[in-house]
Amino acid sequence: MNVNGDGPRPAADTPRYARFTRRLQGMAIDFMLFLVAMVCALQMAVALNSDNLSRVLGFAFVAGFFLYEPVLVSRAGGTVGHYLSNLRVIDDRGHGNVSFSKAVARVLIKAVLGWYSFISMAAARRHQAVHDLLTRSTVQIRDPAKARPQDYSRERVELSHPGMPSRMRRLLVIVAYLLASFVVLVLAVQALVLAGAYSKDCIRYSLCSGGDRLVDIAFGIVLLVLLALCIGFGWRGRLWGARRRAESP
Repeated sequence: MNVNGDGPRPAADTPRYARFTRRLQGMAIDFMLFLVAMVCALQMAVALNSDNLSRVLGFAFVAGFFLYEPVLVSRAGGTVGHYLSNLRVIDDRGHGNVSFSKAVARVLIKAVLGWYSFISMAAARRHQAVHDLLTRSTVQIRDPAKARPQDYSRERVELSHPGMPSRMRRLLVIVAYLLASFVVLVLAVQALVLAGAYSKDCIRYSLCSGGDRLVDIAFGIVLLVLLALCIGFGWRGRLWGARRRAESP
């Protein structure tokens, strides 16, 4: 049986789609490279002691920041973080590198949606984030020989299971669970306010203390996780109200 328990084991050459943890590792590597580059640029600007040269250096850094991913993804199939994490961005149609325009679109979509772009990985058949879906691309293991089983997932074949509820029913159940989760979070915030652990001024006037901001971050993470769980389990027919029916013997 395959990883989803539906049908025969996939062939060895079937695509291996990167898990979120693996993609997170690649983003962390790229983030560290940007920090190093920024520190070096600031030190050079101070050492040059010239406003004109500092402006040129600043413009070059900003241009490199925005072009880094599109250029490398379209030319080499991934950034340094992708390469060191054994990942490659692949175009759905040509099965090679994505075009420069698609690579730019991926970056722009990620910049707008942030972490929420990755929520769809919990439900997409090929574990795609929103920026993957909209640009018709996938992130796969670059070299299968160097990959561990926990680094990737196969295509979710259970989504075509004959006992799967209709898309509309799954969607309605997901919305219901999301609304219920939102109500629970609102009640939790009110409880923290009554307990004095969260300020009303932070809610009303955005006058937040350090503790308030920590609570905001915690609730943001919880909301992100709840969204991923509701969408992922709901779309795969694992929530009460829209469960996948077992096959008849």
